[in-house]
Amino acid sequence: MAPNGMLQLWTGLLLRMENEAQLAAILGHEIGHYVGRHSLEQLRDAKSRTALGQFLGMALGAAGVGAAGSLAQLALLAGMFAYSREHEREADRIGQELIATAGYPPIEAAKVWQQLVAELKAEAEWSGDAGSRSIFFASHPDPEERSQAMTNRAATMNGDRGDPASAAYAGQIRGHRRQWLDDELRRRKAGETIALLERLLRQADDGETRFFLGEAFRLRAADGDAGRALNEYAAAETRSDCPPEMYRSRGMLQRQAGDTAAASASFRRYLSLSPCAEDAEMIRSYLQEGI
Repeated sequence: MAPNGMLQLWTGLLLRMENEAQLAAILGHEIGHYVGRHSLEQLRDAKSRTALGQFLGMALGAAGVGAAGSLAQLALLAGMFAYSREHEREADRIGQELIATAGYPPIEAAKVWQQLVAELKAEAEWSGDAGSRSIFFASHPDPEERSQAMTNRAATMNGDRGDPASAAYAGQIRGHRRQWLDDELRRRKAGETIALLERLLRQADDGETRFFLGEAFRLRAADGDAGRALNEYAAAETRSDCPPEMYRSRGMLQRQAGDTAAASASFRRYLSLSPCAEDAEMIRSYLQEGI
């Protein structure tokens, strides 16, 4: 949240929300920063840090310290645009109060954080880099503490009472979901993406989500992922909303495995469903060359 109240909301976040209540919790949190004047405090602090950094740079430079002076300035400026942990706690409280007042279940605010933490843990397990989000956590309260605090606070409010508006939210994002899922794959954060898609499947087991989970496995390409991808494609095929691209992706895996007959059948099915696809000529060339 900028000092003037400007707010940016990324589509990756919209994809991760399960209902209106969770989106309201995010907006309420950011409004909490604005109401608490956190951005103004942050801006004043940034100006002070900049002035001190310039002074240190000149003083250390005059003393012949050189590179150490630059490092000192970087250390001062590193936290310039990070809200403090107390600011985050206050914004959590204000946001939860706002959604409870609006009639949403305040417990949904805690669920947002639980979902995020689950994705980050999945990514850390996959990548082996437990500190990949250390900058994020450095300026935020401990994730377990934060989730528990919001859960406890919700119990003193409306708890889980209220309409989270899940169906209404799903209807609003339906026309954008496919593009957002494509964008999610391009992030190349396999652990986070797979955790997200598995959670989405627990909400609604549809062909589109099954296909994208298969794509996540195919692109990750770890041991056993080809089989996992094929299993997801097979499940997607049984759903009425299975994307035509499933047949192309399945054909690619079958082609890589040397199963030319199966690959040919998959590619032909893809072309019958999407004859004018951007990659149609490439797929036709595979068929003409005998796969």
